[in-house]
Amino acid sequence: MREPAPRVLHGLKSDEVRDARGRWGENRLPTASAPSFLKTLLGQFLSPLIYILFAAAGLSMVLGETMDAGFIAIVLAINGIIGAFQEHSAGKSAEALRALEQPQATVVRDDVRQRLDAVELVPGDIVLMESGERIPADIDLIEVEGLQCDEAAHTGESKPVAKSPGQLAFAGTMVTRGRATGKVAATGRRTELGRIAGAIEAPSSAKPPLMIRMEQFTRQIAYAVGIAIMVLFVIGLWRDMPLVELLTMSVGLAVSAIPEGLPIAITVALAISMRRMAKAHVIVRHLPAVEALGSCTMIATDKTGTLTLNELTVTDIRLPDETHWLIDAGGQSADTAIRSRDGKHAQASEAVNLLLRAASLPNEAELSGRDGVWEPSGDTVDIALLAAAHKAGMSKSRLLEEFPLHRRLPYEPELKYAASFHHSRDQLRIFAKGAPERLIAMCTNMQLADQVVALDPNLLERQIADMASDGQRVLAFAEGEMEHVGQDGLGGHLLVDLTFLGLAGMQDPIRPEVPAAIAACNAAGIGVVVVTGDDPRTARVIAGKAGIVADDEAVATGDEVANALAQGEERLDQLTGRIRVFARVKPEQKLSIVRSLARNGHFVAVTGDGVNDAPALRHAHVGVAMGLKGTDVAKESADIILTDDNFASIVAGIVEGRVAYGNIRKVVFMLGATGAAEVLLFLLAMVLGTPMPLSAVQLLWLNLVTNGVQDVALVTEPAEGDELTRPVRRPEEALFDRLMLRRLVVATLVMGLGGFVLFYALLNTGMEPIQASNLLLVLFILFENVQCLASRSERRSVFSQSPFSNPYLLLGILGSQALHIAAMYMPGLSDVLGIAPIAATDWLLLLAIAMLVLAVSEIDKALERRRIRV
Repeated sequence: MREPAPRVLHGLKSDEVRDARGRWGENRLPTASAPSFLKTLLGQFLSPLIYILFAAAGLSMVLGETMDAGFIAIVLAINGIIGAFQEHSAGKSAEALRALEQPQATVVRDDVRQRLDAVELVPGDIVLMESGERIPADIDLIEVEGLQCDEAAHTGESKPVAKSPGQLAFAGTMVTRGRATGKVAATGRRTELGRIAGAIEAPSSAKPPLMIRMEQFTRQIAYAVGIAIMVLFVIGLWRDMPLVELLTMSVGLAVSAIPEGLPIAITVALAISMRRMAKAHVIVRHLPAVEALGSCTMIATDKTGTLTLNELTVTDIRLPDETHWLIDAGGQSADTAIRSRDGKHAQASEAVNLLLRAASLPNEAELSGRDGVWEPSGDTVDIALLAAAHKAGMSKSRLLEEFPLHRRLPYEPELKYAASFHHSRDQLRIFAKGAPERLIAMCTNMQLADQVVALDPNLLERQIADMASDGQRVLAFAEGEMEHVGQDGLGGHLLVDLTFLGLAGMQDPIRPEVPAAIAACNAAGIGVVVVTGDDPRTARVIAGKAGIVADDEAVATGDEVANALAQGEERLDQLTGRIRVFARVKPEQKLSIVRSLARNGHFVAVTGDGVNDAPALRHAHVGVAMGLKGTDVAKESADIILTDDNFASIVAGIVEGRVAYGNIRKVVFMLGATGAAEVLLFLLAMVLGTPMPLSAVQLLWLNLVTNGVQDVALVTEPAEGDELTRPVRRPEEALFDRLMLRRLVVATLVMGLGGFVLFYALLNTGMEPIQASNLLLVLFILFENVQCLASRSERRSVFSQSPFSNPYLLLGILGSQALHIAAMYMPGLSDVLGIAPIAATDWLLLLAIAMLVLAVSEIDKALERRRIRV
């Protein structure tokens, strides 16, 4: 549909549009492309441990051990495929930003007004906008009629922003009131929204804590293997061993030292915690983020929509008789309480109802319901007022039946009030709402509980100051009567001789669950800072109510952040080290704050729901987006999404993250101890000149199959119950801390020495090496079984834990034995592994030796518990 445009708005000519599009391109945002699966798969093999296994496979092939080489190749393929599926995810962040563009826009071209796809806009286009439309590009405003824009998702500002000619209206924001005409100033990636998209397109600058710790662990294993092989060669050359024998033993040593089953176990551990977190309304988009949330030491949270409901709500009513009424935040039913603050009155008084009537009639919003859920439309302030009246059982439609509308005076920023005139018997009744100072000037009287008295401006000003100090947005209400409607009340003149009814305080209320959630974070050693684009005073009040200690000295603005950053990163790091509330910050400043917190030694989790949060969500150690009211941009930029927008769900996620990390430590300890024991076994064999205790194929069977069944079961261990009371892990803390290293050394000595003593003794009785290796392999499977039980807790006794609390572990232990026994009797497989059935007496002897691991572990745990108590 095309219609002539006003003559003053000529718009671009067709040839000018073509030239502009050739210069600037389409009005699209940058698109981030995800790496191909092949590229992700190849990336799985870029690891020192993988290089060692490649070398071992190559040596096996050169030495003619094709079976060994084949087993190693299978291990590499399995680990690579699992890792690739784990990491391969579509990069949709910038595509989600494109969804925020207005699909169509009203423009003027060639003196004709027309509707076009927003992607066709070019700089210089004349665009017409009205209430309810999303702004399609950055627009330089020319003509404005009461324009207000909701920029909460863009800047974090919770209140609609009034716009004037000469200002910019930003792409992706919403027109909530009025209309405007403007010229396109920027399109696509040159808009403010496009600049944010560019920041999201860049690779994340932070690695998940688990990846950092596993990279450290990988390097440590690689160094240890390298050193062990060098020691092996020195001993072998000293003993004049043949080079082929040295190379064969090197392959066995490398295979024994590398925990081949660890990547699979870690993937399973994270996947289990991911499913548990989903039940707590925490959706994990990238597996490493499971543990990352449990590792965080600082949460940088947005305010609007995260700590608060992102719903402008009437929470306080102050009457001229100095009574103070409270309205529950949130809730969509009429039985939501309106109660006096002193608790003397459970139901709203008549004076409160008079105020809410005056709030409902000069009101252009609509509030309808469907299936018990409100469906509001209109200005956010008007919606909040209608919601408050609804909670008092008051209906706008019924009020209009009682007081038919004669004429309405809409709200204009210049007037700072709105009024409506209604028929009431032989008179017209006036209802007005607006800025307190403007309505006080219109009134001569004020309404008390049962009488009208002369206005007391000083009393009202004290009430206004008290409400403003609590971060509330204050509106006043009045009513009056007149015989007819003349120019007084229309045409912009002030109304007079009205009766002042009272004040209503509105705010974006804090979520009820937030204070308890933040208290739980503090108890867990996790700090919380607020990073918002909202007003500093509002942010400080919300932070105080949430339980984040924030006096005026702990609040900084975006200007202070910019000044600190101009002086260097060190100055910004000093600022972020003491500030707990950052207000009026820009998206790029949020990112700078997050990076600064990381430089200060924190693992940082960022929460948010808006476009302005996206870069920080993307580049934090872990990004947490709100799923219900969050923008697609925020959700696609985050690692974790809260499906209930409940900040308290983060605490549940932290618990599961800590459980996942604890289970990974248990598996690393189990695999590390058995692997180190195998290395010790080989080194002792070299020193004392015995045959190779176990072949490479036997080691792969031991590490990947029998151990793999158990370590996957071990990662299903449930929470021990003290996750939130444990000291927070320091960012620099390695996977192998003092406790694990001590336990690892003890377990290695018991298993390595015990295994070699048995092997050496069997050889000295005249037993063939292949038969001795057969018994030694069974012993090490039993070692794994007992070590698996000892690894269930780092401090609790195995006898204090029910064996049925983790039935998967019990089945895993029995399953590992069943697999090996089956292999003993299976033709072909038994020949490949070089194994055969053993006598019952041998089983009992080997089990007795294996129980030494449990005995030593229990003694060590008892000493550790005593040390903690002392």
